[in-house]
Amino acid sequence: MDELGKGRESGYKQKKYKFATKRYCQTLELKEDQKLIRRYLQCHSKAESWPEIRAGIRSVGILEMEIYIHENKLFMIVETPLDFEWKEAFARLATLPRQEEWEEYVAFFQKTVPNATSAEKWQLMERFFYLYE
Repeated sequence: MDELGKGRESGYKQKKYKFATKRYCQTLELKEDQKLIRRYLQCHSKAESWPEIRAGIRSVGILEMEIYIHENKLFMIVETPLDFEWKEAFARLATLPRQEEWEEYVAFFQKTVPNATSAEKWQLMERFFYLYE
């Protein structure tokens, strides 16, 4: 994980692909407890995040996944190829090794319904503005 706040004002470099991509944006809230929030950030660090989870995310076709935080609010950007099918991919992801265990682990930090899947916890957002061409 980047040092928290390091790119906030300088920006974050984006990957380039040799093909068209699309993005999905999601939101979720954490419990309003600074100690829990710090632990949540730490468990997503490069050193502590579970390799099986990162591998599973990539195996269902996700090219990049970024999570941003403001106070206890999370914003996730998921970048995929154009032919990516959201529901199918997340149904597959839920069956992969350690995914259910991971969801149970991070649920402790999140304002969510018990036993919810990732697809149920993270709410897809609607884009309502962009710099129109």
